[in-house]
Amino acid sequence: MPRTTLRELNGFDQTPASLSNATLILVDYQNTYTRGVMELDGWKPALNSAAKLLSDARAAGAKVIHIVNDGGEGTPYDIHAEIGQIHPSVAPIEGEPVVVKKAPNGFVDTDLAEHVDAAGNENVIIAGFMTNMCVTFTTEGAFLRGNRPTIVADACATRPIRTPVGDVSASDLHKSALATITDLYGVVVPSASGLK
Repeated sequence: MPRTTLRELNGFDQTPASLSNATLILVDYQNTYTRGVMELDGWKPALNSAAKLLSDARAAGAKVIHIVNDGGEGTPYDIHAEIGQIHPSVAPIEGEPVVVKKAPNGFVDTDLAEHVDAAGNENVIIAGFMTNMCVTFTTEGAFLRGNRPTIVADACATRPIRTPVGDVSASDLHKSALATITDLYGVVVPSASGLK
């Protein structure tokens, strides 16, 4: 039987953010994750959900911040090559900043905090690739600096991995990461329709 979350123990607000009072942070929607060695399970439906979320955010007048991971020249995360660029379906438009990071937490050694603060919203809505890595750690970063994260689950995806204690399916890893976030760092909604 599921136990009480740390959020519940601390009395944190469980109300999801709304697009009208939050900043949307899109994490690592790079071509990296659509092919090759880093291709994610379920990236197409997740990207479709992200594109709809982005369209809705723009229509609501929400501030939007994009994040990309820079792994360096010749890597699957080479932001100067097509493989490392943001997928066209969620590409930034004029006025939407792109934060370049080198760590899973988008706040580490970047200007993400400055962009979030300039947007003027305590609430942040986060979605991206991969659920268990950059989405989770950027959410943790937002929480630790006093923001109130809401994560859109169906706009996130990951891949299966092998560990010393057994193989983990992409679905299980995705759900586990969302459970970690739910336990403390933020509010998880199944889809953008759960945003108030």
